[in-house]
Amino acid sequence: MGKTDKSLDEWRAALTAEQFQVCRMGGTERPFSGRYHDSQQAGRYSCVCCGAELFDSSAKFDSGCGWPSYFQPVDAAALRELEDRSHGMLRTEVRCAACDAHLGHVFTDGPRPTGLRYCINSVCLQFNARAEQVD
Repeated sequence: MGKTDKSLDEWRAALTAEQFQVCRMGGTERPFSGRYHDSQQAGRYSCVCCGAELFDSSAKFDSGCGWPSYFQPVDAAALRELEDRSHGMLRTEVRCAACDAHLGHVFTDGPRPTGLRYCINSVCLQFNARAEQVD
């Protein structure tokens, strides 16, 4: 997937106000308010801005933090990590590599096998359910 490049006005027109605030302005949705924080459906989570596949439900776990959490992305190249020193903390911000949308942060307190916890805002994601297998 190629890079997505739009102006802030184009993003504002394409996204809801909350999506724009979080994805393009680096905001955060309230914990436990997002539609995917406790979802257990099988499928893939894509970037709401550009459609890039980011996370699979098989890597999702309940971290208790109030945001969807994953121990690994579908492909590490789908994400970009940046140092975030805001709010008096040192964190690692996670962005979509294709469109530079702010997604959330990654922490080193996750489960095996990676030990990582990608803490992602629901509003940044679009869920694509896996088709049910019929035997």
